[in-house]
Amino acid sequence: MAKWTPKHEAPEPLEGPVVPTIIGGTIVWFVLFLAQLPFYGWYSDHGHTWWIWTCLAGGGLGLIGVWYVKKRDAAIKRAEAARSL
Repeated sequence: MAKWTPKHEAPEPLEGPVVPTIIGGTIVWFVLFLAQLPFYGWYSDHGHTWWIWTCLAGGGLGLIGVWYVKKRDAAIKRAEAARSL
């Protein structure tokens, strides 16, 4: 099998408002979790309680993501400040 090699350079990654995006997604996961809680009985009767716990897991992982992107953003800003000196 031949090894695939790219024919052109990869583009630079797009940088956007990463921290607000992750915070927004985390809020959505927690809102979905809270919105489904009143229907726990229905979900349990139909074998779909994993939907509720998936939303909670998404919110929890989102909190880890918020911590991570804040640290990353701070490191990028420190590197830019050090480069400009």
